[in-house]
Amino acid sequence: MLRRIPCFLACWLLFGCYVSGGPTADLRPEITDQELFWGADQYDFSIVLGSSGMECFWHFAHEGERFYLTFMVQWVTGVGHDRHLSVTVNSPKSLLVSAVDDATGQINFKAEETGFYQMCFNNFHNRFGVMQIFLNFGVYYDSPGSVAAAKAKEEEDTAKEEIRKDLNNTLSAIEATSHRVENRVFHMFRFYNFGRMRRSLDYYLLLSNSKFVTWWSVAQSAVIVLAGYLQLLFLKRLFNTKNSTEGERPRC
Repeated sequence: MLRRIPCFLACWLLFGCYVSGGPTADLRPEITDQELFWGADQYDFSIVLGSSGMECFWHFAHEGERFYLTFMVQWVTGVGHDRHLSVTVNSPKSLLVSAVDDATGQINFKAEETGFYQMCFNNFHNRFGVMQIFLNFGVYYDSPGSVAAAKAKEEEDTAKEEIRKDLNNTLSAIEATSHRVENRVFHMFRFYNFGRMRRSLDYYLLLSNSKFVTWWSVAQSAVIVLAGYLQLLFLKRLFNTKNSTEGERPRC
């Protein structure tokens, strides 16, 4: 009986350690998704959509954050091209949040739920044309934390107001001012990106007009030269003469 007890203990320890040493589903259970993903980030880049092509992107946003998207069609090539672009934004539950069908546009809304928002860009207006699009999207927030964290901080500040009233007021003023300056700088960056898209659009339009004027001038020059040659040839044929004998008169 005593010999069986150590064997039983050894088996229990072996299988118990093996089970407890399995894969862990959550490596950092003390960290919430707010702490992992919270932040105001933005992206800007260009993509090329083929004829009748569609591209989709996903961006993470928390509840209460402001989601924005700015797009502009820079150039379009092909036969019978159209500068209109169909843009849709869907919520994490695949519900349509906003839709725009234009060459340029801005989408700005407050995220009602936490998750990945889908942005789709469809070029179904051009069945034989390719277009390049400039994108600028991201999220920003008006408070440094979630709603629950903001309420908890407000209650804590209220409880400590009698003890450190002057210090809290000074720090609150500095924090509010710095956050206001940060938001204004961020919006200035957005307007700068929109202005850059405008300049790039004017640049591609200038290149297109330059090519059009060059080829049209070449075609007109060729037509003028050809018309002059044909006129000269026609006039020359009017004055063709043939050798006459002594009894015949020369004729034109």
